[in-house]
Amino acid sequence: MTNKTYDFLRWVQVILPLFGSLYYSLSGIWGLPYGKEIVATVSAVTGFLGAVLKYSSAQYWKETETVQIKDEGID
Repeated sequence: MTNKTYDFLRWVQVILPLFGSLYYSLSGIWGLPYGKEIVATVSAVTGFLGAVLKYSSAQYWKETETVQIKDEGID
């Protein structure tokens, strides 16, 4: 995953819960449809993104650590 993609997905992971919270609040006030369903969907997507980003971050640090060890001449 590129840095640009990772940064974008991190941004999405922050914005989605804000959107879900806003929609849920407005659905109660204005009677908008599917308030609970949208919040549940946003939560599921955010959780999935968290897992994908955690995996990507772990892979990045694993590769970075390996490169640093090889650069230092440690086998």
